[in-house]
Formats: sequence, structure tokens, C-alpha cells
Amino acid sequence: MSIPQSGGGPIESFDQLAAFMESGCKPKSDWRIGTEHEKFGYLTDSRQPLPYAGERSISALFAGLESRFGWAPVREGGNVIGMTRNGANISLEPGGQFELSGAVVADLKAGEAELYNHLDEVRRLAEPLGIGFMGIGAAPEWSHAEMPVMPKGRYRLMTDYMGRVGTHGTQMMYRTCTVQVNLDYASEADMVKKMRVALALQPVATALFASSPFFEGKVNGHRSWRSRIWRDLDASRTGMLPFAFEDGFGFQRYVDWVLDVPMYFVYRDGKYINALGQSFRDFLKGELPALPGEKPTLSDWADHMTTVFPEARVKRYIEMRGADCGDAAHIQALPAFWVGLMYDQTVLDAAWDLVKGLDAETREGLRVAASVEGMAGRAGGVRISDLARAAVALSQAGLAGRGLGEERYLAPLVETVETGVTQADRWLSLYRGEWGGELGRIYEAASL
Repeated sequence: MSIPQSGGGPIESFDQLAAFMESGCKPKSDWRIGTEHEKFGYLTDSRQPLPYAGERSISALFAGLESRFGWAPVREGGNVIGMTRNGANISLEPGGQFELSGAVVADLKAGEAELYNHLDEVRRLAEPLGIGFMGIGAAPEWSHAEMPVMPKGRYRLMTDYMGRVGTHGTQMMYRTCTVQVNLDYASEADMVKKMRVALALQPVATALFASSPFFEGKVNGHRSWRSRIWRDLDASRTGMLPFAFEDGFGFQRYVDWVLDVPMYFVYRDGKYINALGQSFRDFLKGELPALPGEKPTLSDWADHMTTVFPEARVKRYIEMRGADCGDAAHIQALPAFWVGLMYDQTVLDAAWDLVKGLDAETREGLRVAASVEGMAGRAGGVRISDLARAAVALSQAGLAGRGLGEERYLAPLVETVETGVTQADRWLSLYRGEWGGELGRIYEAASL
């Protein structure tokens, strides 16, 4: 989940909303990579989720990160809710999921170094306290009642709202983990093509990275339960964005959609003001019930843009949001997969050729099939395994063109394409075989 945004001053013209997105356009020489991943912390002796406070807790880890490794605390209402250092930040998801939002880097090797340094620092603090971390898409055993609640005002508001829309919103907030990459675009036309390719291939990413076959102590019938959750959350702010494939899609059309998504909050003076269900269009007119007579700033707009959750999201960059978190190799493979597809024009054009014939029904069908069957899924006569094979090959070509030897980061995906076996499939096989139905073995298997 996002931290409060710093978008800028007062909104004086409606055109500023699209211009805010357009300000993200960069020449190719300035394109960068930003990877984020979430992981579950737990107490190794009891296998219970890691609490916020106490001797063995998130707060204890934060204290160690500050004193031993030079991270600076981020506070809300007197509580430390995150850490920052050298352009990176560590933040908390609603159920205490520990998230690293890495610094913006120029290549995948730099991202790899940052990831392993982070995991090493956390491990050195966690192991003496009897704390472990696992990379997995959904909490395999914990119930909602067992999850800790982080002291963040944004999450209190969202929890209440999620309980009233959809059916799976609080599951997403408290019991799922993802990995995503944020990538740049050069122009509006470049954004449009990248968004279309990103949305159309999110089911492939869901299948390749599927790692959540267990939930509430049992097999859930899906390779990616995390993806299943997103299908019944809040239809107004999630999904595959069919309008992105229509003529005329661009910054303004995306703005129009975001404006129609009900608000969650307004952030003022370190506090989240309840604006649940209210309209940003009314805010622009100075008619927001939560702040009567007050008009928004670009920071408010940037905040509101973080409360929409489609499979690929535009801010001043594009976020690829369709993958479960997994082991360290898969955390590295996710940015590699998308950089290979998005940062070489010839490859991007070929990727669009690969998916441009898919209609909205097929794209949505593939999304469902990926969550249920993973690599074996199909819809509209299209097999996910075929799309994945072609997409991974294109990504390899795109990375090879960068001349940095980054193709090696795709190794887990190449293996999955060749075998059809995902992380979820491996764990299901172990659970039904070697583990003898003992799901507690997953904590070690998914250890980071």
C-alpha cells in the first residue's frame, strides 16, 4: 500500500490531472526500474503472524534497522510505520506484511544487490529473535482474526469500506503478498501500448508466479488464491480495464475513470480524514462533504490515484500488479520479465502483436483461468502456456538487447514454461506426497 503522496500544489485547472500523468514521460535514456515486494513475518516457534509491538515484533525489527543499518523511521501518530534509506523505503501492509519498495535503479543487477542486502539485514535481526519471513502469495493458515492490525489511519478506513463492498477485500489487505515492478514510459502513445500489453499479459504473470494454493489451513482449489481474491473485491476500482483497449485511450481517459472511483480519504496534517464513498469530482468543485469549501491539491490527486487497483496501474509510471510474491529468484524474475518486454521497442511491438487479437472476454477468461489452473489454464481457445512461452521468449530477446547479461534472471520462468510447473504446483505435490498433508512444512519451504 502507498504512503502519503507529494504531488504538488493546488489544482487550478482540470487539465492538471492529465498533465500530472504526462509529467512522468521520460526519454529512454532516463528509464529506470523500481521493484516492490511484500513478505509475511512470523514467529518461528508458534508460526503465528508477527505482531506490531513487543520483544519479538515489527517494532523490534524497525529499531534494529535504525540502530544497526542506518534506516530512518517514518512515523504516524507517534508510531513507526516505515523506514527510509537512500531512496528505498520499508513499509507495512495492513496485516503487517513487510514491504520493500526498492530505490529506482538503472539495471537488474543493481536491483538484485539491493534485494539480497535487504534480506540479509532483515535476517540478521530476525533470526536471533525467532522471527522468520516467507515469500508466498497468501497466508497459508492464518484466519482473519489472527492477523495483527497496523497502526495506520489509511488502513482503518479501508478496512471498514472493504467490509461493505465486494466479498474478499479484507483478505487482500491482511493476508496476501505480491511483487510488482514500476516502469517508465516515453510519451502518451508509449504509455498506451505498454498498458495494453501489460493488462493483456497480466494473466500470464499470474500463472508464472502463482504461489498461493493454500488458505486457512487447506488446499483452496486455485494456483493463485491472491488473484482469486482480486476478482471479488471492489469492481469500481479493480480489474482488466477494458476501456484501455478502446480508441481514444490515453491520459485523459484514465483520469476520467479514476475520477469516477469513490474516494477513501483525504490526508491532512498527518491524519486521514474519512471521505469514504465521496466523489473527487465534487472535491474539484469545493463540494466534498468531508472538507466543505476546500479544493484539492495535486498531492490529494496523487493520493486518490493510489486507491485504484487494476491489474496494471498508471501514475507517473506503470505498475505491473498481477504476480504473487515468491522466493528470491522469482522476486528478481518479475522485473526481468517486464523490463524485457517493455524496454525494447521491437519486442514491445511484437508483444502487442501477440495479444492485440484478444477480446475483452478472452482477457478476462484468461485472468480467471490463471488464478484457478495456473499454466494449464485456457480461455477463448487460447492456452496460457502458449502465451507464456512466447512472452518469456520475447522478454529474453529484450533483455539480450540491453547487453547486460540480464537474461539469467528469467531462469525460473524458463523452467516453468518448459515444465508447466509453478511454485504452487511444487508445493501442492509436496503437500500431497512428502509432507503427508502437514501444511506447517510450507513455512520452511517458502522461507526467504
